[in-house]
Amino acid sequence: QVQVLESRGGLVQAGDSLRLSCAASGRTFSTYAMGWFRQAPGKEREFVAAVNWRGDSTLYADSVKGRFTISRDNAKNIVYLQMDSLEPEDTAIYYCAARTSWRPIARSSSEYAYWGQGTQVTVSS
Repeated sequence: QVQVLESRGGLVQAGDSLRLSCAASGRTFSTYAMGWFRQAPGKEREFVAAVNWRGDSTLYADSVKGRFTISRDNAKNIVYLQMDSLEPEDTAIYYCAARTSWRPIARSSSEYAYWGQGTQVTVSS
């Protein structure tokens, strides 16, 4: 069983930056494609970004492209989500998720097997 744990989010102002991190257990972390999703109040969970197991291929939602950057450090079993130029519309609970070993990068939440508990990010205007 893989355990996924997000870092604490926070309250920031519009235009600020925030970096989320996500640690995943297991010696096979380097074989997992990883993704970030978010869910705002009253809305469905949506895809934010994903990175393949090697870290050389990424996907982004159009709403965050150019502002958010996903990366990973396989030596530390950590994936990061750098969020710049934050907007109030980015306010949501952010979830980190892992696919099973050797699966390709994906946008659909149904493709991810392991999920963290989520962390709140609030952006004030």
